[in-house]
Amino acid sequence: MIKAEKLSFAYREEDIEHNTVKEEIVLKELDVTIEKGSFTAILGHNGSGKSTLAKHFNVILLPTGGRVYVNGMDTAVKENIFNIRQSAGMVFQNPDNQMVAAVVEDEVAFAPENLGIESGEIRRRVDECLKIVNMEKYARSAPSRLSGGQKQRVAIASVLAMKPEILILDEPTAMLDPKGRSEVISTIKKLNKDNGITVILITHYMDEAVSADRAVVMDDGKIIFDGTPKEVFQNVEQIKSVGLDVPQVTELAYELKKLGIDIGGEILTVDECFEALNSLLGGGADA
Repeated sequence: MIKAEKLSFAYREEDIEHNTVKEEIVLKELDVTIEKGSFTAILGHNGSGKSTLAKHFNVILLPTGGRVYVNGMDTAVKENIFNIRQSAGMVFQNPDNQMVAAVVEDEVAFAPENLGIESGEIRRRVDECLKIVNMEKYARSAPSRLSGGQKQRVAIASVLAMKPEILILDEPTAMLDPKGRSEVISTIKKLNKDNGITVILITHYMDEAVSADRAVVMDDGKIIFDGTPKEVFQNVEQIKSVGLDVPQVTELAYELKKLGIDIGGEILTVDECFEALNSLLGGGADA
């Protein structure tokens, strides 16, 4: 679905007064491929380049060097921009910055209306997309009266109304409370598993990455780990060295191993941790 080849990007700031150009290199010759139907989490601390990478997948940014292809379309070709943005929809961190309408259903209808979609089809898409994100009963509500998690689900529905094949989410839960985060991640997982949408999730929450098929860890504009969450999170010390954490139960298993109590190195969830400890104790623990 997406392929980046030797992708580099630098932010440039011109100082006209002193006739100088300040350049900050953010991405450094990255090679990455996103498979159709996959759920990929891209992790990294602030400034690692993860959001900059995501913005190349939706043609918000263009490469300084290298190439990015979305469904075989080169993002550097101007004539491809419209089709790429229909194919790859993007949801940002703050849902309030994406709201343009006073009523939820009008918000979801906004993008297809601007695409010139026929009114009957727009109505069908609005109803379908609100149902997918479990917000149909709020169709006539004002977005301003919704919780943060509900607003973000409406933002996702608004993108889905354009019928994208790829959903890119740039830290969509960063401003949400735990309940809102849970609602949004549950919706994302459903879209991937039930609707076959390719999901790219930019996040710094390790527990969100556990839900993905693949975890990509970035640092200083480069990819330092790329594999399944179980494979990636085994590198506890290395991940911590770049300012990230691992899931708490993974760290618990790691610390127990250092004490001589090996319950396995691929622990990502509380259930897996319980099963491993129960097995170690001979299956005598009471569930």
